[in-house]
Amino acid sequence: MTLALREFLASKEDLDERAVRKFVREHGSPIVEGDTITFLFHGDVDEVHLRHFIYSLPSTSAFERVAGTNLWFLRLEVPRGSRIEYKLEVAAGRQRRMIRDPLNDKLAHDPYGANSVCHASGYSTPSWTQPDPESRAGTMESFDLKSAALGGDRHIEVYLPARMRATRRYPLLIVFDGADYLHFAGMKTILDNLIHRHELEQMIVAFTQSPDRMKEYAADEAMSRFVAHELLPAMEGKYPLRPGRQFRGLMGASLGGVVSLSTAWRHPKKFGKLMLQSGSFAFTDIGRTAKHPVLLPVVDWMKEFREKPGHPAEKIFISCGVYEGLIYENRSLVPLLEKTGMEVRFTEARDGHNWENWRDRLREGLCWLFPGPLGLVYE
Repeated sequence: MTLALREFLASKEDLDERAVRKFVREHGSPIVEGDTITFLFHGDVDEVHLRHFIYSLPSTSAFERVAGTNLWFLRLEVPRGSRIEYKLEVAAGRQRRMIRDPLNDKLAHDPYGANSVCHASGYSTPSWTQPDPESRAGTMESFDLKSAALGGDRHIEVYLPARMRATRRYPLLIVFDGADYLHFAGMKTILDNLIHRHELEQMIVAFTQSPDRMKEYAADEAMSRFVAHELLPAMEGKYPLRPGRQFRGLMGASLGGVVSLSTAWRHPKKFGKLMLQSGSFAFTDIGRTAKHPVLLPVVDWMKEFREKPGHPAEKIFISCGVYEGLIYENRSLVPLLEKTGMEVRFTEARDGHNWENWRDRLREGLCWLFPGPLGLVYE
């Protein structure tokens, strides 16, 4: 346990409810001291477990109750710079519930709801992810695109830089799971900040979303055809884009990383820059198996890709969290890509498979792929 909790327990022989409430109110949860994190829970229950999202560790850890009180605690050793999303599993009688930590006001949101967040020593939310009143705001507009490849209309959100001029031409980035990047990763704010600070080139960004991403992003040929032969020409017709694959990029996270790489591989003359975040690059060396049936098409495509990777892009930025089950697949992809002669940058983070991990990597990835006038390189 942390020093604060040890001192509190040693300070009184009889810990009454008032003293416990006062301690919890003053310290909250979790308490971070160096590499030690102590999670607290205060309540009349039978069991408390931490349910975290760190691959390779037991998914649940039991709290210990302080004798004679309703105060529970769990001590963990966590590497510096870690960011951990979690929930608490609380049992009382026959009732068992998954809840967010009532003593922690830090939350991370995703399409499925929200999790509590623990910031270990050495981690802080990057300042460039937050709204900056000095940054000139770009604009958002949208259009619907009729797709023969996918059937039906697709809604496209488009980011235009604040200083956009009709007489200039701009690079293009197409983002899969675009609505989620905007909502859960704050990507518009980040684009505004990085462009305003001249760290990122002024660019036009198209955000696309799938109604069936588990199918369409699993290396689906129809989705690749939509992007290369329908969305790209539509963007070229509507906006002043710089010609040439070196000014065209694709990016996505998880299955969005798979569809980014598979689209560039199937259409190697279209896109020169890729940003792949925690890509679900499922593969097997023996047989045809996958952790989930949804990934079987990915396994099949990865077999083709690993045998003949070709030269799908010029520069590829890859990021992954070390607390993800996908870290092995992403690490193993790097040498394969480097052998093709493509310029590859790979970065890892002490984080999991979540939107704030992907948000925190945007500066390094985007500014390396599309550097602004400052030409900064972030290590």
